Amino acid sequence: MSDGVQQEQLLGPLLDLLARRLRGAAETELTAFGLRPRHVIGLTLLRGSGEQSQADLAEALGIDPTNVVALLNELESAGLVERRRSPADRRRHTVVLTPRGVQRLTEIESALAGLEHRMFAALDGDEQATLHRLLQRATAVTAGGPETPPGACTENGTC
Repeated sequence: MSDGVQQEQLLGPLLDLLARRLRGAAETELTAFGLRPRHVIGLTLLRGSGEQSQADLAEALGIDPTNVVALLNELESAGLVERRRSPADRRRHTVVLTPRGVQRLTEIESALAGLEHRMFAALDGDEQATLHRLLQRATAVTAGGPETPPGACTENGTC
């Protein structure tokens, strides 16, 4: 390699392998709750933003509005979310996390925290905190955030 970086020092393949292992283990962990990652992402968004329209939730999730209906049907049948008629427009629905949804999300986050603790057990607390800070910085750079040095990645993902 021209810049002197050894092939075995490339970060991308290691991060990809770690992400795949973590994602697979998390999906296995979520099966105990009868949920998939997309469900957890939806619940997390609702907790963070409060009641919102189905259209806004679809946009935040980056999925087609017809697909968000199926997602919400699953969450609603589990008692984790509730759809309500919008007071501003009776033809539209808003979605809110139920108390059961809040409790389930807390349980899921606890289970996922335990999984991460097990997966990163080779790192002590300080090392885990450092890794977290470094990953946050790298994420900001790839998103064109405030930590982006001149000539680095732009907002559209080009580096």
